[in-house]
Amino acid sequence: MCRKPYRKYIDNIDAKHVSIYQMRMPGRLPPLYPLRAFEATARTGSVTAAARELNVTHSAVSHQLRTLENHLQVQLFVRSGRRLKLTSQGAALLPDITAAFERMAWATSRLDRPVMSGELRIGCVAAVLTYWMLPRLDAFAGRYPDIRLNLDTARTPEGLYRSAHDVAILYGDGTWKDLWVTRWSMVQLFPVANPTLLHNAPIRSVRDLADHRLLFAGDHREWQSWLVEAGAPQLTNGRSATLSDAYLTTQAAVLGKGVALGDSITSQPLLENGSLVAPFSRKVAAPQQMYLACRAESRDNPLVRAFMDWALESIGAAVPQPGLPDR
Repeated sequence: MCRKPYRKYIDNIDAKHVSIYQMRMPGRLPPLYPLRAFEATARTGSVTAAARELNVTHSAVSHQLRTLENHLQVQLFVRSGRRLKLTSQGAALLPDITAAFERMAWATSRLDRPVMSGELRIGCVAAVLTYWMLPRLDAFAGRYPDIRLNLDTARTPEGLYRSAHDVAILYGDGTWKDLWVTRWSMVQLFPVANPTLLHNAPIRSVRDLADHRLLFAGDHREWQSWLVEAGAPQLTNGRSATLSDAYLTTQAAVLGKGVALGDSITSQPLLENGSLVAPFSRKVAAPQQMYLACRAESRDNPLVRAFMDWALESIGAAVPQPGLPDR
């Protein structure tokens, strides 16, 4: 909500001031106030509603919209009855502008949070810990330099129940009793293999998987889900191997020991550096998903909240408001 000084400034701005303001901004950045007026108008569909929200006059918002259109040299709105409708250029601009303002709001809201220091004990499934968490340690430390992380592999919430972990990233159905749980990420599954293995024994169709060792993590549910979607639910061979978790199947695939089922969280860095390749474009949703969890009484602990917010932000999910659990 804009305060009166903001309103006075906008109401009295003239073309000369706009020109000077624009000259001081980097060439690639449009002026901020017109962008704010554009976002509010596009969201509400009305200059009047935008003016009411921004606590400025109707003419001030109209002036800011003209300023932005002149700056960008495109038309952003057309009138449709009593409402304004975005042009194709306006529709293309809006998502990034909305995201930018949301990002600024999130950044400034963090300034009100207490300075945090101490140890945070994190349990995490091994594959996510190795391929997702460890590469991001510097990013977390850069934001929270006074939080010392104690990282441990965990496949179940047992560490939370024993108070050995303060927070955990776990794969499952998310229905763990007496825990605060929020979904961290949807998981998509797809086969992955060492590129040399596929060079020596190409996979051109799903049936070609029968010529390779399939690497199973625990039970066979994930592989079976993918094979059903691929139209080969009965595909079998005598050279499969079962390992205890996805970290081991991924490592075995990197070593060329067979074809593993990769996922959208942990396989990406290995695909990018060429350690693995994905022979099929088909991806299926995993039978279970990844969750952030902590003890119910710990959900408002500043260190726990800081890690959960950072983990959600880093994976690309929306950051929940403090004190509002997912369930």
